[in-house]
Amino acid sequence: MQITDILSPERMLCHVQASSKKRVLEYFSKLLATEAGLSSHEIFNSLLSRERLGSTAMGRGVAIPHARVADCQLTLGAFVQLEKGIDFDAMDKQPVDMLFALMVPEQSTEVHLQILAQLAEMLSDDLFRERLRQTEDCQEKFNLLAQWRSSQVG
Repeated sequence: MQITDILSPERMLCHVQASSKKRVLEYFSKLLATEAGLSSHEIFNSLLSRERLGSTAMGRGVAIPHARVADCQLTLGAFVQLEKGIDFDAMDKQPVDMLFALMVPEQSTEVHLQILAQLAEMLSDDLFRERLRQTEDCQEKFNLLAQWRSSQVG
């Protein structure tokens, strides 16, 4: 899977002012609802329910909120970079400033896990993560995400 299969420049927000996890999930809900033809409320509730099971923060200022959504027919991603990191209940206690949200159809188990693994690999790469963080322009961030290649063959 290429990141451009699930992410478009229209579903990226950069330099966002947000004060809480809930506010960021609201941003994601609106970004994803537009293309999915679903209500942002339904997506928000799915993301929030997943977050209540345990934080999706992976450390180093990164989180990957994700959810299976009823009535969803598409696998979609969205990216948000915050101006200032927020508390996201990360294990390393670091504030989160880069988030990639993933929404998948409710029955999509294996695909969901594969995409999460790929996103985690991408955002765990120290050099890549810092390049992404330091790039000011949102279109350039999209280009970096689109050009990233997994170290795994296949």
